[in-house]
Amino acid sequence: MIQGFVQALRVQSKIVFIVVRNLKGITQVVVTADNPVFEIAKNLTLESVIRATGEMKDAPQAPGGLEMHPDEIEVLSAAAPELPIPVVTKGSDEETEAPTRFDYRWIDLRKPEKAKIFQVWTEFEKGWREYWDENNYIQLYPPNFLQTQSESGAEVFTVDYFDRKAYLPQSPQFYKQMAQAAGLEKVFMVAPVFRAEPSFTTRHLTEFTGWDFELSYINDHEDVMDEEEGMVVAGFKRLKEKFPDLNITVPTRPFPRMTMLEVKKILAGLEIASPEEHDISPEEERAISEYVLKEHNHEFIFITEYHKSKSAFYHMRTEEGSDRSRRADLLYRGLEVTTLAQREHRVEVLEKQALEKGMDLELLKDYINFFRYGCPPHGGAGIGPARFIMKILDLPNVREATYLPRDVKRLNP
Repeated sequence: MIQGFVQALRVQSKIVFIVVRNLKGITQVVVTADNPVFEIAKNLTLESVIRATGEMKDAPQAPGGLEMHPDEIEVLSAAAPELPIPVVTKGSDEETEAPTRFDYRWIDLRKPEKAKIFQVWTEFEKGWREYWDENNYIQLYPPNFLQTQSESGAEVFTVDYFDRKAYLPQSPQFYKQMAQAAGLEKVFMVAPVFRAEPSFTTRHLTEFTGWDFELSYINDHEDVMDEEEGMVVAGFKRLKEKFPDLNITVPTRPFPRMTMLEVKKILAGLEIASPEEHDISPEEERAISEYVLKEHNHEFIFITEYHKSKSAFYHMRTEEGSDRSRRADLLYRGLEVTTLAQREHRVEVLEKQALEKGMDLELLKDYINFFRYGCPPHGGAGIGPARFIMKILDLPNVREATYLPRDVKRLNP
């Protein structure tokens, strides 16, 4: 029995060739004029869903060397004669423009290369989950209505929550930290993240799935980097096992690590323009990644010790009085894919840093209370899996790595 979509149809006077597609691949079905199902076969439309039962026969000219001669064809769902976008194209020049494809995303995803994106994502996540399971992480499910913004700034969605205002989370930051105060020690979360950024870049969305982890009893952010390296390697090993032809390399440990000041010095030597003193632009990310690949033969780099102006109020400083934080970003193939840090768990320091950011301590009191009754030193990371998949598969845009992308202009389907 074969079930799937009609990918191709060639109708002749005495024979019909049908190519049926499903996730396992394609199969040719051949119906001759003396077959009782001939009338059904010749009236099929492209992308109709059928079920065919019959005898499989050797056919060297057919895909996979086999073809079916059916006793029965059942039309499970007939497709309209005119498709809004093609499923099969002869080349990239025939590819429908992205906005139209995303309008008909359910048809766009019928293409095997598009389905593969989410097969790769699934196996990549399994690798991370195997690491979390083997290392005694606990999965938690954070809420999506917040009383307080999880970050300073305006990049937050506000919603009506009965008689008051609530916020959608920019990350599950507060709640994974609360888990450390609760003594859960190692936690991970897979949850939606919302960013009210009017951005039209290839790397930003207004909603995306984030992976987060947090762990206790660390010495500094180096411990968090060590931990994330293990997760990344586990994910890449899983992918290499399941997709041996995938153009990836399982990274070696330790990953290269450079401070922001060191990165800026290297970029200056390469004569790469630097728009911001304390941050790096997409062009700088690509340039330092190319440098690391050339000099260290590695596709990953941790950039550490960001300036306090580019660090969240809950990021611990490298030392008392320093303007550098224990934050690090991980770049892969020229793109930032994670941000991590050691958190500040000392109440008086946390309050001071929040005030420096212009935040209202009254609004933060529930969060700060997490640390008033004892809390281990801890840190963690927020990971953008869609960005990982984008670079792993060399996709042009993070939207292509997202099942149903949401950006400034898109709320459907």
